[in-house]
Amino acid sequence: MLCPFAKREWMTLLAIGVLLSAAAAMLYWWWVVTAVIVVVSALLLFFRDPQRTIPSDRHVMVSPADGRVSSVHEVAHFEPFGGPATCVRVFLSVLDVHVNRSPCHARVASVTHRPGKHLNALNPQSADDNEANMILLHHPAHKRPVAAVRQVAGLLARTICCNAKPGQIIQRGQPIGIIKLGSTTELYVPAEFEPKIAVKQGDHVTGGATILAHYSLIASADAPEDDVAQAASVSV
Repeated sequence: MLCPFAKREWMTLLAIGVLLSAAAAMLYWWWVVTAVIVVVSALLLFFRDPQRTIPSDRHVMVSPADGRVSSVHEVAHFEPFGGPATCVRVFLSVLDVHVNRSPCHARVASVTHRPGKHLNALNPQSADDNEANMILLHHPAHKRPVAAVRQVAGLLARTICCNAKPGQIIQRGQPIGIIKLGSTTELYVPAEFEPKIAVKQGDHVTGGATILAHYSLIASADAPEDDVAQAASVSV
């Protein structure tokens, strides 16, 4: 399955591939036809959106992206929360699925785009200086931050797509955007939730399926899942 909110891009790729293949076939340039098919097929992989089985556990945050955990660290003051937070940073290679997913059931409070540079995502400075898109998530029924997802562009990934809209209610594991050609996605959890991180640097995670953090039942007395009945097991 291909990502629906990048339909224009992959439809354009298909159209170009068909036209080039047809032109090459008319000239009996079969090696060109083969090359076009291989290249277009490889590029279409960037837009794949595989179905995922979403964990039904309560009081957990799932990974917002496929990739490798490049950092787990504390942030003394995370402005969107107005206080400290824990950040799990996931690096997406060109081989990973590039669709981003919601870490929990929540209401989209805001979506903020920040222009910036396009440094290599392996450069630690890229997280601070590169173009980025911040998706702030609130409790579905209260104006309380529960998480934030930050999409960060990279050297090759120069286009960030986000289909989450302010005021929209989104489910855990629901696709919310895509970073074309990879880069970095970050999950922020408020420190008051006393998150227990379930992964470490170097671990490979799967968007919507891998649990990144468990959070305190006391601190999360009115956490997202408490007001909404969760299905025993869902696939998105």
